[in-house]
Amino acid sequence: MIHVSEFKDLSQLTIHKVGNSANEEPLLCSKAPLQLEDETIAQLLITYFIQPFTNVAEFFRFYHEADLQLNEIFQYCRRIFTDQNEFQEQSVNIAKHLYKHSTHPKVKGGELYIAYFSKCQVDGEEVAAIGIFKSENRDTYLKVFLSDENYQVNYEDGININKLDKGCLIFNTEEDNGYKVSIVDSISKQTEAVYWKDAFLQVQRREDSYHQTETAVNMCKQFIHNKLPTEYEMDRVDQVDLLNKSAAYFKEKEQFQLEDFAQEVLGHPDAIASFKEYRNEYQQTYQQEIPDEFEISAPAVKKQQKVFKSILKLDRNFHIYIHGNREMIERGFDEATNLNYYKLMFENET
Repeated sequence: MIHVSEFKDLSQLTIHKVGNSANEEPLLCSKAPLQLEDETIAQLLITYFIQPFTNVAEFFRFYHEADLQLNEIFQYCRRIFTDQNEFQEQSVNIAKHLYKHSTHPKVKGGELYIAYFSKCQVDGEEVAAIGIFKSENRDTYLKVFLSDENYQVNYEDGININKLDKGCLIFNTEEDNGYKVSIVDSISKQTEAVYWKDAFLQVQRREDSYHQTETAVNMCKQFIHNKLPTEYEMDRVDQVDLLNKSAAYFKEKEQFQLEDFAQEVLGHPDAIASFKEYRNEYQQTYQQEIPDEFEISAPAVKKQQKVFKSILKLDRNFHIYIHGNREMIERGFDEATNLNYYKLMFENET
């Protein structure tokens, strides 16, 4: 995980203005890095840049479909890591590269900040890091001040330091694999935002425990939802029960083991054989490997909690949340009303 307190040395910072090239907006590049003499401003900038990453646990890496060396941002960052005197020149190259990819009609122009942190920590390792941050939206602030013994009100246009629009941290580790890269994008769900991660940065997710956990969780959910009901007579209560058991496994275990999971959650030999077959099908379909054993990532499990929905939706009248003992709920059919029903058994009502 990334913490603001671990970024203490903002040694270089430069700012460029990157417009939308398709809209004929200009690219304006600074001639030299910013001189940060005020410690308060430096700390505010560090908070502005790093705070959005504190809840981000997944990492990416630079790649290129032909050869990693052809990834332009990877090359610019490598030159900076090799020689800090290259910082300003390569920051301009980064700005030009972003400008080239800022062609979608909805992409907003904004300030591009390139920062160099000489010391920071990632996963317990102290390394240098390069930050690439973009602010696209501006806010209006009220300014209350004293003038001639009377308070006055005015307004200013500025950047909200609690709302970084786009950011990327590149850590100087694992260079041969495309570095360790963390990304934030406040509008990532919008199609025009794809240019930041896919076109500008060209990154792909690292095959680490976070990625493995997330992939395994999705595979297990799809197996229970889609595969099992086609092979066995299962009602929704049984499906929810298996989802609860799966969720408990990922929350309570530190290590995922395929055999262990199959025995604990599924139990039946035929279901276990079907699960292993489905794992192979899933890997081929989605081109994602799920090892027999890997370390379970707690942040990935937390993010994927919504996958294990233990809810029965009955028409538009009722939602039943099932969290525990499968034996405490029974399904039946009432011939008098020609309707299905559930019988719930409990000891105490709160």
